[in-house]
Amino acid sequence: MVGDHCTFGGDSAVQLPKRPTKSGFSCKMVLQAVGKVLRKSKTKPNGKKPPTEEKKHYLEAEYTKVRVVDFDLKELVVLPREIDLNEWLASSTTTFFNLINLQYSTISEFCTGETCQAMTAYNTIYYWYDEKGKKTKCTAPQYVDFVMSLVQKLVTDEDIFPTKYGKEFPNSFESLVKKICRYLFHVLAHIYWAHFKETVALDLQGHLNTLYAHFIVFIREFNLVDPKETSIMDDLSEILCTPSPTAQNHVTER
Repeated sequence: MVGDHCTFGGDSAVQLPKRPTKSGFSCKMVLQAVGKVLRKSKTKPNGKKPPTEEKKHYLEAEYTKVRVVDFDLKELVVLPREIDLNEWLASSTTTFFNLINLQYSTISEFCTGETCQAMTAYNTIYYWYDEKGKKTKCTAPQYVDFVMSLVQKLVTDEDIFPTKYGKEFPNSFESLVKKICRYLFHVLAHIYWAHFKETVALDLQGHLNTLYAHFIVFIREFNLVDPKETSIMDDLSEILCTPSPTAQNHVTER
């Protein structure tokens, strides 16, 4: 399966409505508006200026300063001496898959076919392509399930992610790692865009911020995802990926 997305600016672009900034907004009203726009997506942009960009709450200092670590994450992603590059990519990719899957599970009950009728992140809608190349617009939980099922299948395949000593990695390994990382980025972006409120309510924003920053530093270190793909979250990336002396250690003992 192959995933893809549609962003704004082209003839086939889909302009999503901005969510109201006032508290107590109706998610159902927003989703109904999204549906109306999607039904008109075959028409070309009318040339009107986009509405004023809404405030992204996940960029507010009270949230971005919360981390579970306060040191330079690049130290965790650089290739260790005497470690094979593919081995390092395999180990790191598998770890990120497990962590992002776990992070999504904390808000999965809020991510339903009714609340998230499309897999969105800011001004982007992600579509899924099946083995035959058929483009499908699915709900966010369906898309995430496709992603996690595919990645689980790949990372447990001995022919792709070998664990036995002496077994070689396939020639397609790097391209598959890049595909996995692109999908995992989609999931993280959706969590921030659609479920940051629930993440804060669960007091897990520190864990999400640290996981996101660690992942971004990793994919940048090894050029695993096209910068154009991650540009929709550049504002957050620049904040979280810069070591901050005022970062709060959010780990608590229970």
